Amino acid sequence: MNNSRKTMEQGSLFEEYTTPTKASAEKRYRDLNDLYDQSRTCTKCRLSATRKNFVFGEGSSGARLVVIGEAPGAEEDAQGRPFVGRSGKLLDKILEAIGFSRNDVFICNIIKCRPPENRNPLADEIECCMPWLKAQLELISPKIVLLLGRVAANTILDNRQSMTGMRGRILRWSGYDVVVTYHPAALLRNPNWKRHCWEDVQMLRKHYDKVCGG
Repeated sequence: MNNSRKTMEQGSLFEEYTTPTKASAEKRYRDLNDLYDQSRTCTKCRLSATRKNFVFGEGSSGARLVVIGEAPGAEEDAQGRPFVGRSGKLLDKILEAIGFSRNDVFICNIIKCRPPENRNPLADEIECCMPWLKAQLELISPKIVLLLGRVAANTILDNRQSMTGMRGRILRWSGYDVVVTYHPAALLRNPNWKRHCWEDVQMLRKHYDKVCGG
């Protein structure tokens, strides 16, 4: 691998991939349905013992935008779907405000099983679950990734920056254009952040139209 290209990438989790391609994932999985069938019974980490459902993700297999949070919460664990309940309804409204529905994008989390008491995912849990997210991204091959919340952004971008340090601009990570904004749950707790989120997603939509042709 070209070392200079490697140093240009922000994240270390995917650093072995200079550009996202479907080749490696397609050798192992026929499509997202096949990936789901092979991942849903995962027992690689302790979270499998306490989960109700494996929350794989949902949306379009050909999405140009993938939305990623940190981990399922109680509602997601109960239903087996990402971003449901109050946070999910707010996310739906945010997406609709910039012209997207759930069917237009793909929504998932880094961690596929709920951490107890909604604690932050531990490093070994992230390490165990990352191959599933990596395979999802390889199969979908989106143009843009939207990271929701500081934990998801710090994990993917492999940094310790604050939200202020990451949001408000287009980042480049492992071949993807990346936008960082607040997690819907944080917006529910801090409504004054909604204005910043609106600025972020307006920027995302403008960039999406530019790189994807609207």
